[in-house]
Amino acid sequence: MIHSITRCSQTFWLVVLRLLIGWHFLYEGIVKILNPNWTSYHYLMDSKGFLSNFFQWMAENSCFLTISDTVNIYGLMLVGLGLILGCFSRYASMGGILFLSFYYLSHPPFIGANYIMPTEGAYLWIDKNLIEMGALMVLICFPTSHIIGLDRYISRMFKRKSA
Repeated sequence: MIHSITRCSQTFWLVVLRLLIGWHFLYEGIVKILNPNWTSYHYLMDSKGFLSNFFQWMAENSCFLTISDTVNIYGLMLVGLGLILGCFSRYASMGGILFLSFYYLSHPPFIGANYIMPTEGAYLWIDKNLIEMGALMVLICFPTSHIIGLDRYISRMFKRKSA
C-alpha cells in the first residue's frame, strides 16, 4: 500500500516537473515569436568563454543568425509542446538539453565573466541552465509520458503495427 502511494506521488511530481519545464520552453518560444524585433544577435555577441568566437561568428553571419533565430523560436516551442503533451517527450528532453547546453556554453557562469545581458543572480559554475539540464536527464530516465501523455497512445499504435 505504502509502495503504491509513494509510486503515485513520484509519478505525479515527475509529471509536474515535465509540465513546468515544458511551459518554460514553450513560453520562451512564444515570447520570441510575438516580439518582431527579437533576435539572438545581442545574446550571441555577449558570449564569453572558450566558444565565444564561434557564437560571435554566428551572430555576425546573417545566414547563421537567421537560422539561429528560427531554430530558437520554433525549437523552444516544439520542446515545450512535446514535454507538456507528453508527445515524443524523450526527444523533446534531448532537444531541451541541447538548447540549454548551447545557452550554458555561450554564457558560462565562470569567475570573471561579466555579461551585458542581465542575469537573475550570482552563479558560480552552476546556473539555472545546468539545473534544468539535470532535470531533463531525470525525465529521460523516468519517462512519465508513457503513463500520462500522448506517448502512451503513440507506443500502443507502434506495438499494434509491429504485431
